[in-house]
Amino acid sequence: MKESVEDRSRVMRAVKSRDTGPELAVRRLLHAMGYRFRLHRSDLPGKPDIVLPGRQKIIFVHGCFWHGHSCARGAREPVNNASYWRAKIARNRTRDSSCLLQLRAIGWKALVIWECQLKGEARLTTRLRRFLR
Repeated sequence: MKESVEDRSRVMRAVKSRDTGPELAVRRLLHAMGYRFRLHRSDLPGKPDIVLPGRQKIIFVHGCFWHGHSCARGAREPVNNASYWRAKIARNRTRDSSCLLQLRAIGWKALVIWECQLKGEARLTTRLRRFLR
């Protein structure tokens, strides 16, 4: 059965941009590791998901589809309104790159964690520890 425009709109309105499942998982892991952080600082480029001000470090938690990751989930082609979604994801990727460059220019180090990388908690913990040293 084909989904109506109204149904698709309702589903898309329900998609959150903050406090997502992947973001909460990374925050829980960081907290368990003993780190304390700030969230969604609007005074920094890209309004980073997680900010550790004392360390000048930032963590972005990106959804694979929404930010155009090269994994299987991120490489999926949308079925409906494909040209709109390709352009939207391309704009997201451009914005993400620009924000990372701006952050680097003002002295911040950033780490991008992709949704698909949350499966290996031990590997993710090691990666976070290495980044936050």
